[in-house]
Amino acid sequence: MSQGTLPSDLPGWVRSSEPQAHVFPPSVPDWNNLKVLHRNTLPPRSHFFVYKDIEDARKGELALAKSQLLSGQWLFSLSKSPYDGTVDFYKYTPQELADMPGWGTQHNRIMVPGFWQLQGYGRGPQYVNYNYPFPVDPPRVPIDDNECGRYVTCFKLDPVEDKDHQIRLRFEGVDSAFTVWVNHRDVGYSQGARNPSEFDITSFVRFDGVNLLHVEVYQRCDGSYLEDQDQWRISGIFRDVWLHKFPKIHIEDFHVQTLLDDKYQDATLLVEVQLNGHATVELSLEELHKTKVTEENKKPEVIIVAQATKEGSGTITFQVPVANPRKWTAETPYLYRLILNVPGCVVAERVGFRKVELLDGVFCVNGQPVKLRGVNRHEHHPKYGRTVPYDFLEADLIQMKQYNVNAIRTSHYPNDYRLYELADELGLWILDEWYVNLTCRWYDQHADDPVTSSATGCSLLAATVPSTPPTIRTGRKRTSIALARW
Repeated sequence: MSQGTLPSDLPGWVRSSEPQAHVFPPSVPDWNNLKVLHRNTLPPRSHFFVYKDIEDARKGELALAKSQLLSGQWLFSLSKSPYDGTVDFYKYTPQELADMPGWGTQHNRIMVPGFWQLQGYGRGPQYVNYNYPFPVDPPRVPIDDNECGRYVTCFKLDPVEDKDHQIRLRFEGVDSAFTVWVNHRDVGYSQGARNPSEFDITSFVRFDGVNLLHVEVYQRCDGSYLEDQDQWRISGIFRDVWLHKFPKIHIEDFHVQTLLDDKYQDATLLVEVQLNGHATVELSLEELHKTKVTEENKKPEVIIVAQATKEGSGTITFQVPVANPRKWTAETPYLYRLILNVPGCVVAERVGFRKVELLDGVFCVNGQPVKLRGVNRHEHHPKYGRTVPYDFLEADLIQMKQYNVNAIRTSHYPNDYRLYELADELGLWILDEWYVNLTCRWYDQHADDPVTSSATGCSLLAATVPSTPPTIRTGRKRTSIALARW
């Protein structure tokens, strides 16, 4: 089905709500297709929120951002496979679905973010370390035994404030793969459970009235052979869902580096700003901490200001000297506020000045040897699984600091972006793993068969290579990330 189309009818074998034996789809579904990793997603970018002006950006409150949180209670129905139940549910409004089997009770609600196995749906949760929890036939996963969660919600846009904006639909994390429809039209598909996925839905939405969002989540996909960490196997939209509203001319992405000189005293602030059109960007760096606050110095102290203009879309590069900035370490996590200002589109980010390197084989920060006292950390909550509440995450990291832990290994995948922000603030070194455990257990078990193992293993790994840039871009401006691997 092409993007943005609404079929007038579906084949009878698909439309039937009754399970059919020994029937296979006429084409390979996206979630079983090595050639499809994403469909109609936007290029990956680092994580940031856009604000309308500098004052709002300084406050950093998400309620002031040009964003809209869609998390909450959604309509939900679960079937044992993508080919059971209301397979064409995206054609119907929530009111129409309420009269259909499997949708009409008060229990057909689910909290987003969350996992359906932890909210009374499906089988599980199931813990698996080494073996696969499904019949092994790489790169295919079962068609008739692949739980499918169907989610429905609605949202409104401001016809005045949002009219001339690009509307982006962003999923911070979905396990393991999903298809999206907006107002009954196919938007796209994505997989890579720990990576964010973002879609441009500007041409799909109504700026007046109610917009419908349908999401179909698949318990397993071909990537499940590689996302095979020792963990609880649970499924669903497990991180927040956002609408981001980017002005007509906006910042697409940016990359920050703080380069200290050989004496670890002065620095160069290197910032690359990617724009979608002709614009002037103003950069400022501000003090965040003051030893004494008076009526005269309530406003932040601006250390540097720079400005540059780009003709057309592309990248502006700032190289700004900073005299003897305070240095960031796990013991002294001093941060500055960086503001990038394009009229109507302002981004604020906290940055720290530090230099990580190996000197004579010794791990050093700002020229001084550092001993890492680290822990392996899975994202997990005893009640909510990998949907970890912010206060629980914060308490976890504070307790680590109290016990003199100074480093975290994100075993084995990209974490919630808020972990990295807290690590910057509290002072924790991060070994950031980007699906380093893309461990195909089947490949391990068949390593003695060079034909079978090499052909299938190489196909699986080659298909996942494009999934690494999102994690690289997400972490490319985090001060706390000292080491990274995938």
